[in-house]
Amino acid sequence: MKKAVYKKPAAFFESFDRRPGPIKTNMHYCPGCGHGILHKLIAEALSDLDMQNNTVMVWPVGCSVFGYYYFDVAGISVPHGRAPAVATGIIRAKPECNVISYQGDGDLGAIGLNELIQAANRGENMAVLFVNNGIYGMTGGQMAPTTLPNQKTLTSPYGRDVNTEGYPLKVCEMVAALDSPIYVERVALDNPVNIRKARAALRKALGYMKEKKGFSLVEFLSACPVNLKLSAEDSDKWIKEKMIPYFSLAKYKDIASERLPKVHAEPVFDRKSVEDILFPEEPAGDIETKTNLPSDFMLKIKCAGFGGQGILSLGLIIAEAAHQQGFEVTWLPSYGPEMRGGTANCAVIISSKNIPSPLVEEADILLVFSQQSIDKFSPQVAKGGTMIYDENNVSKCPPPKNARAVYSLNASELAKNLGDVRTANTIMLGALSNLVPQIQRAAFISAIRKNFAGKEKIIALNLEAFEKGETIISSKITTEKTCSQNE
Repeated sequence: MKKAVYKKPAAFFESFDRRPGPIKTNMHYCPGCGHGILHKLIAEALSDLDMQNNTVMVWPVGCSVFGYYYFDVAGISVPHGRAPAVATGIIRAKPECNVISYQGDGDLGAIGLNELIQAANRGENMAVLFVNNGIYGMTGGQMAPTTLPNQKTLTSPYGRDVNTEGYPLKVCEMVAALDSPIYVERVALDNPVNIRKARAALRKALGYMKEKKGFSLVEFLSACPVNLKLSAEDSDKWIKEKMIPYFSLAKYKDIASERLPKVHAEPVFDRKSVEDILFPEEPAGDIETKTNLPSDFMLKIKCAGFGGQGILSLGLIIAEAAHQQGFEVTWLPSYGPEMRGGTANCAVIISSKNIPSPLVEEADILLVFSQQSIDKFSPQVAKGGTMIYDENNVSKCPPPKNARAVYSLNASELAKNLGDVRTANTIMLGALSNLVPQIQRAAFISAIRKNFAGKEKIIALNLEAFEKGETIISSKITTEKTCSQNE
């Protein structure tokens, strides 16, 4: 009877049937590439640490994506750079799982750097295994974030110039500087001694993850023989002579003993429970329910002004009031890149039926707070529509062609007299409420309270502003003052 002294780790598939081509018994990685070595170290560790059946490996774009050929564990392929974000989602949904993010330098250090740093800063309970070979290996050998100074690549044919391309990123040093990570180490895969050290570092990271201690990162210096145009032996020499002098092998952080196991809130998967958390039922009070809505009603409202006037908040309050009463609503904001001080507008649609599109090209009601917005949006008033504008910020108001009625309010001056010019939007809201009898006053009041929840003085001020708008518009509705009368 024969006894197997050396055999394939259980965390590997017995046969690599997912690998294309006729060869199903060994890996496809090139001689001198570190991926094959690291894969074996991972498979052995998962088997020895009894983690195989409770581990999810995340494979992003790059040579790392081929891990699903070989590992008999749960896995998911993700877009370039998104491994830490997806890993975070898995951890939050299934905190009992061990999650490994396996990434290359182009993926982790370029498009995915922010994802990595944020996951590390949150201290997510994951192990990031970072293969640094200093080049984009899969896509042809372009310069990567970790390409060495003066190293020639497809996109740096004369060598990386630190004066124009900057210095290579030292990821371990960056991550170790954060407070949350518990373990950060850089190792190399160039000779048996260093590979044994890499094996120990890997097992430590996986062990800490199994203990739920938090975020660990192990960086593995490797080589890409094809793109470096080196033999396997020369690839190892390149790691020793070129990479290690720049990327020092060291344990940069190991504070797991100081940390308690991480505990996340119990995930909620029941749809009704999630909806109840996201959209809690509001007490109906004296607001009529859905059963009392008009059967065929749709109102399109546009609010426009400049950033800082509360344009978007006004739209949200209108939408919330309609929603509380049971209407279908949409709210679509639009604002310039400068936001505060720049243009801002939002579209609100209120309907008793499903709303096919949130766009408002013709507004039944237009609320305008600035001259620029008058000039731009007054032609968009629908036939038979209504416009209300803040006369304190508008010097000239050409009559909208299709408007049934136009009202001017000295909203900013009234708001200033109330003690806060920012309440001008709520004065306009009060005016609007008299033009929309389908939405009850109680719904508007409730929406104001919700928008400023916990700020009783601000709520009181805005309720006063709302009543001002109601009172003023009531006296104007009988006259239906047009823009032409104000020119």
